Parts: sequence; structure tokens; C-alpha cells
Amino acid sequence: MAFSLETERLQLREFTLADAPYMLRQLNEPSFIENIADRGVRGLAQAAAYLENGSIASYRSHGFGFWAVLEKNSDALIGMCGLIKRDNLPEPDLGYAFLPEYTGQGLAFEACQASLAAASRDFALTGLLAIVNPGNTPSRRLLEKLGFSHQRMLVLYPNEPELCVYRVDLPERPR
Repeated sequence: MAFSLETERLQLREFTLADAPYMLRQLNEPSFIENIADRGVRGLAQAAAYLENGSIASYRSHGFGFWAVLEKNSDALIGMCGLIKRDNLPEPDLGYAFLPEYTGQGLAFEACQASLAAASRDFALTGLLAIVNPGNTPSRRLLEKLGFSHQRMLVLYPNEPELCVYRVDLPERPR
């Protein structure tokens, strides 16, 4: 059975290849390109490959990845949130992105809280990182509201700008 989470307003579930239309739109939103990166995904086949090689592969390798975030009352796929294990970071990190019409409503906070709880409860992680562009003030504020603290600046990939690295300790999973 595929992993899923539920909050008051949201359902988080594993991505499938059928979610390629959402992913194509999300990756090409100006806010995504400005605040995260231009992934160069311009067609549905590329979006499906992005899902297959990213989140879907991560579910197989780590049990977690980015999850599709659906609004419960409309069943609309509105964003993504979850955990990523990058080769060049010592711990998994929390990431999220929402379509512009769903920002500013506390939905990212709600999805991130559920992801943090799952990181501890379901995956026995003791800490999480988060990386964010220094100019992305709303995301930096959200991370601080979630309990993350700024650790350092880091160039994650060659020829890319420095990013803020945040970290949070997670409660130990009850035995």
C-alpha cells in the first residue's frame, strides 16, 4: 500500500505518473523558477520522467520523497511537500511548492507539519534540513515557524548561488 498522510484540509499521497500534468505546471510556474530552480521540464513526457526519476525512485530507495498535496474538499492537486535525501547533504531535507492560487492560506505550513511528524514517526529521522534561497523571505519565515533554525550558507551545486541551510531536531519516535 502506498504511503499517505492526512491533515484537517489536506491529503498527502505518493505521486504517480498520472500526476505529470500537475508537475509540468508546477515546474514552470514563475514563482517556482524564481524561488527554487528551472528544471528544464517543458512537456508531459519530461514531467513524467521527472516524477519517475525523482519522487517515485525516492519512494523505492528511502520510503519517502515529495508527496502530492491534495485539497480534501475539492480533491485538487495543489502542491507538493515531503522529504528528499540528497547525496550532497548529510540528512534528508524538507521541501515544498504550491501552485500560486493556493499560497498564503496556511496550506504549506499544514503540509510541512504533517511531513515533519511523518519524518519522526514513520521514518525514525532525528533531524531534517531545509534549503532555501536567501531572498525567499516567506519560505524562511515558514521554516522558522516550523522550528527550523538557520545553520549556514552553502553552495549545493557547482555554478549555483549560495543557499540558506536550516535544520530542526525531531522528537524521538516512541518505542
